[in-house]
Amino acid sequence: MTDAHQIRVVIIEDDPRISELHRRFTVKIPGFEVVGIANTIADAEEITRVLAPDLVLLDLFFPEGNGLDLLRRLRAGALTIDVILITAAREMSTLKEALQAGVFDYIVKPVYFPRFQESMEKYRDYNAGIHSGGTLDQGVVDRLLRPNPAKHIDQPETPKGIDPLTLRKVRRAFADNPEKTVSAEELAEELGVSRTTARRYLEHLVSEGFLDADLLYGVVGRPERRYYRHT
Repeated sequence: MTDAHQIRVVIIEDDPRISELHRRFTVKIPGFEVVGIANTIADAEEITRVLAPDLVLLDLFFPEGNGLDLLRRLRAGALTIDVILITAAREMSTLKEALQAGVFDYIVKPVYFPRFQESMEKYRDYNAGIHSGGTLDQGVVDRLLRPNPAKHIDQPETPKGIDPLTLRKVRRAFADNPEKTVSAEELAEELGVSRTTARRYLEHLVSEGFLDADLLYGVVGRPERRYYRHT
């Protein structure tokens, strides 16, 4: 896909760290470009009206307002955009409200790259179909509105070299203790795997946004890379 056909994305998220994570996720997927990032409702409204993106990745909760209220204002202004809502809200009523507001998809935080990628690729296919012209039949409608219904599974596919069972064990080690912070060596000892294996799984979870990592500088020796839950 050439630059002329790139899907233009604006990210609206009040936490700069999370907006940067979503930017990194987006640029990893062919066919998308991030044209703007806003961390406040006021900036979001201005940027979206000026840049007129194809797709907005929208958070729900902001200190000064609500993402769905922003979406309604933009729609009332005749701005044609599609929206993927990315939020920590888990209430069924919020999902219903989001669907009524016309969001394309609803992703619950914390965001894992496989689920993010699935949503973006589904939107890319939908966008291409909508702009392809031609006439409709039921098959075309179903492909646009219900793509790959059998693809949805409880656990996302894992990349080569990552075993789903081991990955669940590593996730559980942090889920059971959200304040946990470990090095690859400590996790290797805890799970009974090699340090190289532990580091591979930890770095994979960093790439998904489940974990963060920092370098801890001691008195002597090399700095130690430590891992902890992303917040």
